[in-house]
Amino acid sequence: MSVDNDTRSIPEVISAVASDLANLVRKEGELVRAEVSEKISDAAKAGTQMSLGAALLLGGFLTLMAAAVLGLSHFMDPFWAALVVGLVAGLVGYSLVKGAAKKVTPGSLAPDRAARQLKQDAQLVKEQVR
Repeated sequence: MSVDNDTRSIPEVISAVASDLANLVRKEGELVRAEVSEKISDAAKAGTQMSLGAALLLGGFLTLMAAAVLGLSHFMDPFWAALVVGLVAGLVGYSLVKGAAKKVTPGSLAPDRAARQLKQDAQLVKEQVR
């Protein structure tokens, strides 16, 4: 175990600690900004997916309407074909919208990694003060 003979005065040590803390806070701010930016990007991708899902739901609805028209007017095989296509498009659209909606909850947008890092930093500072 080596003993450092630090000849810095108390004001110099306090100044160094303050500088280190300011640097730490700045770095943590950069981490939070980067993580929030990543979360916003994920939300934008989910928004695109929701739009695609909504378009497919609309297409499914329109196809089901065409199936109803065909079914009522002809009572022929084209009804069943249109009904199957409409149901499949509707189910795919519904699953896309539901999957994307899970990604855009407020909890999923929180910068959890940065929060964990801030807790660790606070614990480290507490230990250094003791």
